[in-house]
Amino acid sequence: MIAIAKTLNQHAETWAPDVASRVEELVGEIIELADADALDILASRAVQQEVLDALDDA
Repeated sequence: MIAIAKTLNQHAETWAPDVASRVEELVGEIIELADADALDILASRAVQQEVLDALDDA
């Protein structure tokens, strides 16, 4: 995890401020979901989106 934090920090220094801010928000949301043991919900949403995308392509 320390390596991920270092990588995020290095990249954040080069990103536009709005991009860095959005990434910070998203990482915060992931941490909150992990704390609530709710990450498994995200996987099912990802699968649903894949199905919707496949239907759109048909």
